[in-house]
Amino acid sequence: MQNIYITVDDRGVERSLRKFKRMCDTYGIVKLYRSRQEYKKPSIMAKEKREAAEKRRRKTSVKSRTRSKI
Repeated sequence: MQNIYITVDDRGVERSLRKFKRMCDTYGIVKLYRSRQEYKKPSIMAKEKREAAEKRRRKTSVKSRTRSKI
């Protein structure tokens, strides 16, 4: 985990705040925080991962089928 430091300069607080939010998104801090809010059993995490993979597969297959008809 890395610390994020932002210096507020004469450009303004709003610009520094946008930079801070962008850096948090880049490092995945918000995603990590949300995942740690509640404990999930490893079996439930694996099930969700399998379901997400299946959803992605179905989505890409539907996209490829619709593109091939054109």
